[in-house]
Amino acid sequence: MRLTTKGRFAVTAMIDLALNAQNNAVKLNSISERQQISLSYLEQLFSKLRRAGLVESIRGPGGGYILGRDAGEINIAQIIAAAEDELDATLCKGKANCQSGAPCLTHNLWENLNHTINAYLSSVTLAGLLAQQQPDKNTQIVKITHIY
Repeated sequence: MRLTTKGRFAVTAMIDLALNAQNNAVKLNSISERQQISLSYLEQLFSKLRRAGLVESIRGPGGGYILGRDAGEINIAQIIAAAEDELDATLCKGKANCQSGAPCLTHNLWENLNHTINAYLSSVTLAGLLAQQQPDKNTQIVKITHIY
């Protein structure tokens, strides 16, 4: 089981979009430069994200992309699913035919892990991740140079 670059880049690009689209639409080349993700790869991802209703495209001068819904209504599982990335710990893709047509001895373990991961990713919203990106104004940043 592994989250591929498709899912990772989709989540990263959505966070970048949410951070930067608060007043204007964001161009994909801006996200590409900031996140060092290929523009053609982003175009493919955003096509999928748009079809899923997670982003909207704005045409014309000042065009680009904006969130399709409020950041609190978009969760990470939705973004990963829209990017067509699958997180599956089972070897049988959940079909329970792991061992000669029957479930293997650890099928339920991996199936439960899948459910746990999906529940967690469904509970994390884009708004929650945005809050983590913006430092608390009451928190002081202290730089420690050497500790002996």
